[in-house]
Amino acid sequence: ERERGIFLRVLCLLAALLHGASPCPPPCHCSSDGQVVNCGGLGLSSLPPLHLLPPGSRSLLLANNKLSALGTSAFANLSSLEEMDLSNNYLDNLPGGLFRDMSNLTRLTLHNNSLTGLYRELFQSLDLSLNGLSTVPLGVLDELQSLRWLSLAGNRLHALERAAFEPLVNLQYLELGQNPWECDCNLRDFKHWIEWLLYRGGRVDAVECTLPKDLRGRDIRTVPVEMFNYCLQLDDENGDGTRAGNSGGPPCSRSNANANGDAPPGDNGEDSSPSSSGGEGTSDCVRARYRPVSVRRAIGTVVIAGVVCGIVCIMMVAAAAYGCIYASLMAKYQRELKKRQPLMGDGEADGEEREEKQISSVA
Repeated sequence: ERERGIFLRVLCLLAALLHGASPCPPPCHCSSDGQVVNCGGLGLSSLPPLHLLPPGSRSLLLANNKLSALGTSAFANLSSLEEMDLSNNYLDNLPGGLFRDMSNLTRLTLHNNSLTGLYRELFQSLDLSLNGLSTVPLGVLDELQSLRWLSLAGNRLHALERAAFEPLVNLQYLELGQNPWECDCNLRDFKHWIEWLLYRGGRVDAVECTLPKDLRGRDIRTVPVEMFNYCLQLDDENGDGTRAGNSGGPPCSRSNANANGDAPPGDNGEDSSPSSSGGEGTSDCVRARYRPVSVRRAIGTVVIAGVVCGIVCIMMVAAAAYGCIYASLMAKYQRELKKRQPLMGDGEADGEEREEKQISSVA
């Protein structure tokens, strides 16, 4: 029995040593294999000692805490992580390069924070729902070409620039619901981009209008494009020197990219600088002209229209040829009929003479 007790103590000591070889940052809970580190719901106002993460950890869960700020090097040397959940915290800003060392990170959840700005990182899944975002600046998504799922639901978005989302060539799922969308000229080009995303097999949830009143509660995807024709007229009027900042001009974009001097020049070749427009700040209102939803769709439409027109032309030619053939046959038939009528008349006259001869012979 004594030897048995010593053996059990040795086993306990070995178990303690093995446990110490796979540390877990307090007060977090780690899975048995060390791949999932759960630090959620602990009321943390600062990050736990992440240098104690088990080697090879793949998931770090920090949801439902009180985190309000993160340092630039908070997640340094965490290249093994593939998923991070920072939802339900008080984050209002994320420093640039925060996820620079996390080369394997593919899913980031920032649901229900207080973020008011975006940043440039590489992910496949990005959840930015229930924050305070009012715009998506141009260029901020340029490096997210591998992104497949993006949620911007429950923010303060009124309009979005189409050019800001065009780099997302692999995007398949986009959530935009629960935003105060204003379905005017500012949202026209983005509506066309949504249609292109749906055309290539992507999915978008409802984009319900809050303004104008006659479109309130209506999904912009069901709004006919003809309702935005007035925007083209306003753009044409705006192109002859009248800027949107003046009365009667089209509304300016809410994107702060123009405020940063990134506004594209107009298609009429005018300079977008304040000096060329005659007033300070008028370059903010320079609007790009309407672009087709897709070059492929435009070419496809032209090809289909050409095929239909060709078929119609062939049918018209066939009908004309049939008419000509029918007319020629009828004319030939009439000529033959006229030729036969005198012959028939001669035969009747000979028959009458024969009858008269027979009568006279009898008499």
